[in-house]
Amino acid sequence: MDLDLRLVRYFTVVAEHGGLGKAAGALHVAQPALSRQMQRLEHQVGARLFDRTPQGVSLTRAGQEFLPYAQTLLRTAERGLSAARTAPAGTIVIGHLGDLVITPAVRELRRLHPGALIRTRHLDWRELDALSERRVDALVTRLPLPMPAAAPTPAPAPMPGPTPGPMTDRLRVTELYDEPRVAVLPAGHRLAGKDTIAVADLVDEDLVACEHTPTIWGVSRSAAGPIVPPSAEDGYEDKLELVASGDAVAILPAGDRRIALRSEVVTVPVTGIEPCRVVAVTHADDDSVLADAFHRVAAQTLRDPMGL
Repeated sequence: MDLDLRLVRYFTVVAEHGGLGKAAGALHVAQPALSRQMQRLEHQVGARLFDRTPQGVSLTRAGQEFLPYAQTLLRTAERGLSAARTAPAGTIVIGHLGDLVITPAVRELRRLHPGALIRTRHLDWRELDALSERRVDALVTRLPLPMPAAAPTPAPAPMPGPTPGPMTDRLRVTELYDEPRVAVLPAGHRLAGKDTIAVADLVDEDLVACEHTPTIWGVSRSAAGPIVPPSAEDGYEDKLELVASGDAVAILPAGDRRIALRSEVVTVPVTGIEPCRVVAVTHADDDSVLADAFHRVAAQTLRDPMGL
């Protein structure tokens, strides 16, 4: 049975005032129109709700039974409307790796979707499965994608431009910007004073690329004592400490601001190597408004902070 809530509200007002005239005044409708509306409601309910006399109207037994349910129905509808109007307009958790800053995108996303719940989560190398396990809904990172058994990295799209990147079977990738790479060397390294170096100049450093990050680590042949090579168990700061101590070298994105915190290391631009690519990623099956807006806003607001 479909009940018109407007008629149900009219019914409760008539019952409260005990007459059509007073109820019509309270509802700001004409009395004949209100009378017709009550007849419509009785037809919908399938029972006579009022006894009509020259002195006014009174509730029938059916009307008395219907009144508390009508009042409850109106209260429930009002609570439902209030809950719907105040509920978050969607939720998205945006992860970001390493030194990448996503504040401009988050700020713009919140401006465009003020009712949405937008959260961020900084991830480290131990949380490579955050997106694949859906502990975050979106990710800003550098290629290669930091996901165990990730879908194949898509071919580069034309740069620049806020156009969503290609879809893989499992991931949607929007390319944001490219970063050149720098060699991070101990201050006393044989190449530390160069203006630029070729990647071939580091061929003797036993370089090993990380599987799920753009970082390349290696031992330093300039080390004075026994060589301590980086291990898979070492975190980023541990490996950077090895570089500062003279035991290791690295090739990192030029925009990685964490390098500047160490005065014991120097950076030298590297040629002959592909740049790093910063991307925005969501699951390909996430067709929510917020996921689509994230890709668009990230492409518009997340630019190379160094202008490199």
